[in-house]
Amino acid sequence: MMKIQSAEFVTGAVTPKQYPKTFLPEVAFAGRSNVGKSSLLNSILNRKKLVKTSATPGKTQEINFFEINRRWMFTDLPGYGFARAPANVRRKWQGMIEQYLTGREPLRLVVLLVDIRRDPTELDLQMQEWLEHWNIPYLLVATKADKLKQAERARQLKKIKSAFDPEGRREVIAFSCQVNLGRKELWAHIRNALAEDLEPEKTA
Repeated sequence: MMKIQSAEFVTGAVTPKQYPKTFLPEVAFAGRSNVGKSSLLNSILNRKKLVKTSATPGKTQEINFFEINRRWMFTDLPGYGFARAPANVRRKWQGMIEQYLTGREPLRLVVLLVDIRRDPTELDLQMQEWLEHWNIPYLLVATKADKLKQAERARQLKKIKSAFDPEGRREVIAFSCQVNLGRKELWAHIRNALAEDLEPEKTA
């Protein structure tokens, strides 16, 4: 796993003009409201309160940027699919996310989170389809894996894999902040996505 020497909140943004003026490589985290993005980020960064968590779905309404080790960025995207949010707010969130994903040049990977206890929703599958349409690399992570016993966890992972990838070629990582499950595998994929940027500079 990566050694985290520094992790700092940079800014929240709703338009490209508000994005950090940096070209550090980025990894974005996306998923439905209350899927556990903030908890996952705190866990893999070994920080308890860097990313604010809330029991209220849909609370994150900005794209939050975090600078990691002064070498790359993580972005926490607003959760989608919160039914109680007004329609105009949901449209605003959708536009904000699409604008970021299609126009952010430093973006290297999207980590798409789903709740392992729930079958993938139409919105989850639409997000996958959208990422593939725009050729954006992504990784599927099933959160809250500690909530299920091992046999049920295996069954749910199989269902999630089947929904997203009937041909069985794409990996789904089971993740839990509580029992330290999946962190090593997740970091391996992040390191791979950032491989060129993590290599030391070469001198002539």
